[in-house]
This record gives sequence, structure tokens and C-alpha cells, in this order.
Amino acid sequence: MSEEQKGDAAAGQGQAQGQQQAAAPVFRLQKMYLKDLSFESPTAPGIFTEQGVDPKADVQLKLENRKLESADQYEVTIKITATVTNNKTGKTMFIVEVEHGAVFLLQNIPAEHMPAVLAVECPATLFPFTRQIISQTTADGGFMPFLMDPVNFLALYENSRRQQQQQQEGVAPQQQ
Repeated sequence: MSEEQKGDAAAGQGQAQGQQQAAAPVFRLQKMYLKDLSFESPTAPGIFTEQGVDPKADVQLKLENRKLESADQYEVTIKITATVTNNKTGKTMFIVEVEHGAVFLLQNIPAEHMPAVLAVECPATLFPFTRQIISQTTADGGFMPFLMDPVNFLALYENSRRQQQQQQEGVAPQQQ
């Protein structure tokens, strides 16, 4: 093989490798930001002097995502409202609300996998930071840090898909 043929072969291999690398899936957290944060302690300072406080938490979680105008960028937002009451008196100890967002770069991900990536992988990446914001905010409010339990985003996604499927099956017979 001549030197010219070897060079052409090497260039062809380099192009093939470049195409394979270009087609590799990309999952990258580009930016995190706090969209909204609220903390209320409506019974302070009295709550701090009560004896035998028995806290009870009610946590509401909502996920949102949307495609941004820039190519392959998506915003994923976690909204959490945690209301902690004294189980003995029913008084609200504190309410913390957070809306925490992130921009993800998602390239070369098959369309059939995109809903799961947006509903499972992106929130799972963002959640530890959201949890830390809540913990720090409650500590700054004079309470013990509120540590949320981990969230199984895969189970939430699968339950949501199952409910959608059941609704579609329930609606389909009525249309016939």
C-alpha cells in the first residue's frame, strides 16, 4: 500500500470515528437556577417555645419541562411545597416553596427515550440540589434542616404513563 493510500485510509477511519462521536448521546446539565423561593413560619416565635412538638410533613412535588428555542436545550423545573405542622396542635410550623430549574443539553437521544430522560434523568440530576436548598432554607428559618426523602422519579414516570394509558383505554370505547 502506498503512502497516499495509507493516508486516505487513515482519513476515512478518522471521519468514521468523528461521525460515531457526533452521534453519541449527549446529556449535559448546563445551568441551574432558582426561579422562586418562599419560606413562612406563621407561628414563630411561639413554635420555638412549645414543648413536645410532633412535626408532620406534607410534601407536594410537581415536575415540568419544555423545549427551549435553542437547539437541543430543555428546561426542567422541580416545584416543591412542603408544609410542616405540629401534629399535636395542628399549627403550621413552616411552609417552604421552591421552584428550581435547570437547562439541559440533550443531543442525539432517540425520540422514544426523550420523555423518560426529561421525566426521570433530568429531575434525578437536579433533585439533590433542590433538596439542599430546602434543607438550608429551613435551617436559616430557625428549624432543624428539613431533609426530604429521595424521590424515585422512575416510579413516578411509570405511574404517570400507566394512568395515561388507562385513561386512553377508558376513553377509546366511548368513541366507537
